[in-house]
Amino acid sequence: MRQKPSEQDKFIRRNNFEPVEENFTEEQALAEANRCLNCKNPRCVQGCPVNIQIPDFIKQVKEGNLKKAGEIIRQTSMLPSVCGRVCPQERQCEGKCVLGIKGEAVAIGALERYVGDNTKSEKTSDIIPSGKKVAIIGSGCAGITAAGDLRKAGHDVTVFEALHKFGGVLRYGIPPFRLPRTVLDREINALKDMGVKFVKNVIIGKSITLKQLQEDGFDAVFICSGAGLPKMMNIKGENLNGVFSANEFLTRVNLMQANEESTATPLKVGKSVAVIGGGNVAMDAARTAVRVGFEKVYIVYRRTEKELPARLEEIRHAKEEGVEFLFLRAPYEINEKDGYVNGMRFEIMELGEADESGRRSPIGTGEYVELDVDTVIVALGTGPNPIIQKSALSDGINFETDKRGYFTVNPETRETSVKQIYAGGDVAPVGESNAINAMGAGKKAAKAINEYLASIN
Repeated sequence: MRQKPSEQDKFIRRNNFEPVEENFTEEQALAEANRCLNCKNPRCVQGCPVNIQIPDFIKQVKEGNLKKAGEIIRQTSMLPSVCGRVCPQERQCEGKCVLGIKGEAVAIGALERYVGDNTKSEKTSDIIPSGKKVAIIGSGCAGITAAGDLRKAGHDVTVFEALHKFGGVLRYGIPPFRLPRTVLDREINALKDMGVKFVKNVIIGKSITLKQLQEDGFDAVFICSGAGLPKMMNIKGENLNGVFSANEFLTRVNLMQANEESTATPLKVGKSVAVIGGGNVAMDAARTAVRVGFEKVYIVYRRTEKELPARLEEIRHAKEEGVEFLFLRAPYEINEKDGYVNGMRFEIMELGEADESGRRSPIGTGEYVELDVDTVIVALGTGPNPIIQKSALSDGINFETDKRGYFTVNPETRETSVKQIYAGGDVAPVGESNAINAMGAGKKAAKAINEYLASIN
């Protein structure tokens, strides 16, 4: 039987930001590892975007050799404690597990977290300097992954971060009850120990341009600055006080502690909030809203529960914490009183025929309902911020982008239309936007950069 980590009581965790899930005990980890069939053709590895050798590390857990298990994971992933917590394993490695066909898949994510938390990255003493310099723009999943691989190859690696703390969306987007900051700091410090340089408060395109990086002797650049431009609803009342993008709301709480009394940037907490959207970011925003003190928290989604794109675990946790889900409702307008949100109107939807992808589109019925809320959080995704492209263009560097503004890249090498410049993560997404896919892009970029740097004198 699949082991399940202990969880904080649902009534207690509503009032704190401590981790919801405990780690496996030693007995649980051993029991779960022994469920693994050690398949000769491990489909779980095929489902992992960074190709962690899953049966190999689990075998070491079975044998009680956690140090070796950690070494195996870190051959391909520098973020085991992070991925074990936030990756959508049910759609990736665990989704491919043979045991999951007729029963419950091996809890690969929980085992990875257990190994990551109970081992540490060994200091690398045999790095041979290559004499080459690489700049990485952004310290999120893609950047951290590429930095580790490039540093192992001997390159002088500098990571530039626009904010005052490192980690990108892992820090400002994911709440600490899902990803403790001590865990994230430990993973970043391991890279610093390897010799990766981190520079904060630098906006590439404003503080420094790409051209200046090239003039400073960087032989290659990897752009992974994320997609920080929120997508809004474009409805009446969207500019009222009390309307937040999920990016702003989560950043203010996670990075700036806006919910604390001593903060310089306080958050006005109302009585009731509607979170618009159904993905993991919507769940994070809703569960954070519960913890900062909203009495009533709604998630409003225009399809049914069956179509919710968020992880099942996050949906379950949100429900346990008192979040109310309202389905088949699409935002129509936000009501106003003295410049503030004073309720919201939604159109009742129904699902039409399935499209080529099998997804049924919502269709308006012409019927409307009101919801009594004083705050609205919009979690409908993000797009790329064009700062880097615009700045580069003024210096004569012209990037090809798609119609949405994302960098156009070679899917295998992540090279942009400009030689020596690569892009990955949310600025050049491939597939679902999540931590492990961004890491996969970072690994591809690092491999291509290594090959390029090896070809030049």
